Amino acid sequence: MTLVVVEPPGPTGWLPGRQLLPFRRNPLRFLERMARTHGDVARFRFGPLDVYLLSHPDHVREVLVTQNRNFIKSRALQRSRVLLGEGLLTSEEPFHLRQRRLAQPAFHRDRIAAYGRVMSAEARRTAARWTDGETVDVSREMMRLTLSIVGKTLFDADVEDEADEIGAALTDAMSLFGRLTNPFGELLDRLPVPGTLRMRRARERLDATIFRMIREHRKAGVDRGDLLSMLMLARDTEGDGTSMTDEQLRDEALTIFLAGHETTANALSWTLALLALHPEAETRLHQELDAASSGKPPEPEDLPALPYTRMVLAESMRLYPPAWTIGRQPLEDFEVGGYHIRAGSIVMLSPWVVHRDPRFFSDPERFLPERWMAEDEEARHRFAYFPSVQDRACIGEGFAWMEGTLVLATLAQRWQLRLAPGQRLQPEPLITLRPRAGMRMSLERRGASSGK
Repeated sequence: MTLVVVEPPGPTGWLPGRQLLPFRRNPLRFLERMARTHGDVARFRFGPLDVYLLSHPDHVREVLVTQNRNFIKSRALQRSRVLLGEGLLTSEEPFHLRQRRLAQPAFHRDRIAAYGRVMSAEARRTAARWTDGETVDVSREMMRLTLSIVGKTLFDADVEDEADEIGAALTDAMSLFGRLTNPFGELLDRLPVPGTLRMRRARERLDATIFRMIREHRKAGVDRGDLLSMLMLARDTEGDGTSMTDEQLRDEALTIFLAGHETTANALSWTLALLALHPEAETRLHQELDAASSGKPPEPEDLPALPYTRMVLAESMRLYPPAWTIGRQPLEDFEVGGYHIRAGSIVMLSPWVVHRDPRFFSDPERFLPERWMAEDEEARHRFAYFPSVQDRACIGEGFAWMEGTLVLATLAQRWQLRLAPGQRLQPEPLITLRPRAGMRMSLERRGASSGK
């Protein structure tokens, strides 16, 4: 019996760059057009590479859960090892499993609760530093704030004096997303072109901070209550009984550094901007904060009393997901949605596309936090919403939700923010979804009853 191979639909024409160039110009619009024109399974090419965009929650589950053993990280993530090394984000089994076992205790519920107090304290520092009537770049402010939080929780260190340099290094790293999706990127990595030199300088700058912290922790030899201490003290009791080397510590620390800083900062920037555009949601948020806090700053134990705050954050990440695309590479041919997908190709899952599909979210372009009421969430397909989900449950998910909720609650308790004249919401899809050219907003102090 002859197997019938059904290829997914897609654009015609196989000239090199025919699809890659419009993707590089506007990735979000390109992916939306592919899904809208060709359906839930669309095929196109990036130069010599076959690419398949899967845009149904059933297919997302198939890749991330059901058949996850048939997939390795995408070429872009594999190539991001030039910066991140073999951290949890980029490593594959069995090494990933070993590293996860070692890192898991650092994210125990009791530890995360202690980190929550650091998050609240740093958010209060930012809120106290702002002045009424001032116009700030909220994107830059959130980057500095989350950098301070990750510095304290990861290293038990104040990195505020290094914030500008570290932020610039991370920006340089983020700006090289196009290199990661370039079929000839490996060749460019070996040439002394400007992008390669920027990446090397960014890595050197980040390494200088992280290796210095590792040396200081090694010298102290005690548990300082931070993530790095936990990673250093951990032993692989289920494996070979060893601990992490300095290089392994560096890779995990940098991964946590990036994930705990970049993605949360972007999520908060989009959230504050969306609240400014939707005063009814902002009013309800303020009412919840005032009722829950009685004037005192939010702390981790207050989180159960802040369901709407979390709903606001969830809805913001639906519209502006930090991980706007997730890539995988199949090890063997497989079928999905009745179509044949070739081994070695690129499989793309786009939260940006799925989150804005009216089949899964009514009135999808509308900012509506109420859609995250428990009964609505339970009725929705589990994989219709995956702003940062991976095939393996994110080890830092609890950390990230606590950070985002506490920071948003603390800032919104004291301040209302308004978009500066001419400021628009323009996403820039790099490795994460950043606001293009920042997010300028003016500050308005709330009343004394709001925790002034």
